[in-house]
Amino acid sequence: MENIVVKENKPGRICPHQIAFMLDNPIRRIFQNPVKMLRPYISEEDTAIDLGCGPGFFTIDMAKLVGPKGRVIAVDLQEKMLGHVRKKAIKHHVEERIQFFKCEQERVGLDQKADFILAYYMVHETPSPRALLAELKTMLNKGGKILIVEPKMHVTQKSFEEMISDIRELGFNVCNYPQKTGGRSVLISG
Repeated sequence: MENIVVKENKPGRICPHQIAFMLDNPIRRIFQNPVKMLRPYISEEDTAIDLGCGPGFFTIDMAKLVGPKGRVIAVDLQEKMLGHVRKKAIKHHVEERIQFFKCEQERVGLDQKADFILAYYMVHETPSPRALLAELKTMLNKGGKILIVEPKMHVTQKSFEEMISDIRELGFNVCNYPQKTGGRSVLISG
């Protein structure tokens, strides 16, 4: 069997919408169950942001967790990814709970605050992870939390530790390092 070497992803390289089907499939739910993973952090009536939502693997379950009086903001750089989420939201009858927001490459640009922000497998794809983290701090309600999960195949332990250092320098508190998330994980608060 051939050894496969995966190099660290270069910042700014995004996951293309053409492979959305790989990001959103029933088999993935066995290993990365959105409800089990996010239930400890999301309450009814919360405002939650799914940053880099892709095809909505987490978005739909987040919308169910916030309930009818809550709101989820699905944020992505690609309009086609947001289109996938819209279709799923209609199918699951949660479209009224979801706001769709197309961000920019260099910044999120969202002027709303949230109780919870999920950044799943996407911080390493940004041109400046530190700038992203600084912007996220301004988007967090008092007492709010951010769950960051980065893929081990693209983000080395050393790079993850450097991100943790940036997190602390930016004034975040590290709450814990959740397990069973499918990657290198940290839960932080502002």
